[in-house]
Amino acid sequence: MGLFKRKKKVEPIEEVVETVEPVKAEKKENRHAAMEYCEQIMEAAKDLEETKREYRVVTDYLTDIQIIEELPEEEMKKIQETAQNVQNLSETRDVYRKKVKTISDAQFLQMEQMEDEIPDAIRRLKTNEAYQAAVKRDMQYLEGEKHEWHIHQETMEQEHKILKRVLYGIVAAFVVAVIAISVLSQVIRLDIQMPFLIAVLIAGGAGCLVFWRMQNDEREIKKAQASINKAITLLNSVKLKYVNITNAVDYACEKYHVHNSDELNYIWEQYLEAVKEREKYERTNEDLEYFTSRLIRDLHAYHLYDAKIWIHQTHALLEKKEMVEVKHELLVRRQKLRDRIEAQVANIQNAKHEIEKLIKDYSQHENEIREVLNSLDKICGIS
Repeated sequence: MGLFKRKKKVEPIEEVVETVEPVKAEKKENRHAAMEYCEQIMEAAKDLEETKREYRVVTDYLTDIQIIEELPEEEMKKIQETAQNVQNLSETRDVYRKKVKTISDAQFLQMEQMEDEIPDAIRRLKTNEAYQAAVKRDMQYLEGEKHEWHIHQETMEQEHKILKRVLYGIVAAFVVAVIAISVLSQVIRLDIQMPFLIAVLIAGGAGCLVFWRMQNDEREIKKAQASINKAITLLNSVKLKYVNITNAVDYACEKYHVHNSDELNYIWEQYLEAVKEREKYERTNEDLEYFTSRLIRDLHAYHLYDAKIWIHQTHALLEKKEMVEVKHELLVRRQKLRDRIEAQVANIQNAKHEIEKLIKDYSQHENEIREVLNSLDKICGIS
């Protein structure tokens, strides 16, 4: 057989020296081969015993199935009710186990440790974030207002410079007009009173209008500067508030390892849901333990080989088709074990046959080897 291959015989040496040593060597080799076969048989005997043990277990399970199948209808109905509870609770527990976690274990632990303060912390963080947003809007408004006053101030300053040049131009034009009128009066003997009066009125009106506008621009420049200073003062105050509230918000976010109040609220809600799920899981475990113990106790009453195995085979207790499949699987398994036992016994017998051949060639240790063989026969249950 494959496990027990016969040793190849050593080819005889063509020239044999006429001494006692070759005979001794051959006997020693025969004894060594016999002991090797004995060791192989012992290993095979251990495997055989394990196979027989498994065969007996499978047979006991088949006996249990037969006992269950022959139970009276009322008694079987009672067992099936308990098995149905075990099956339902096991499926519910599996659902809890397979449910994907929405928060990490570290987040769950943190929420559990700070459970009393979290609701207030969420409200406080929401309030601070709202105030932070309002302060930021005020700050942006003041920044915008300051920028607008800066633009208005620059515009007024630019206009003031232009009007100043215009005023100088008006004065220069008036001087030129007076000179021109004077020259013309000398050349053409023109009465300059009326032209002079007109020039004075035009120059004076334009000058007054420009001067008034320049004065207005100066007032606007001062007003703009005052508004800018006021905006800067308010902005500094608002910036201080923003820094303080931002520090408070950042500290809370860092403390609870979140980015904002919405995230903290989400983690808190998921924590509460996880607590409910854990409580359901614990209750399910308690109920499952009760019905499992009850099912084992009820089956023990019928002196089954293994009553506990049926808590994992509730489908077979509830459905005849499932029981038939379980029974068929055990029958196939037992037949394979029976075939394996027969093959192992045959291997051992073949090995014993080889040893018997070797004993004939070396009888000095025959008693020792036969004692080993007899002990193996008892272990293997063969002759």
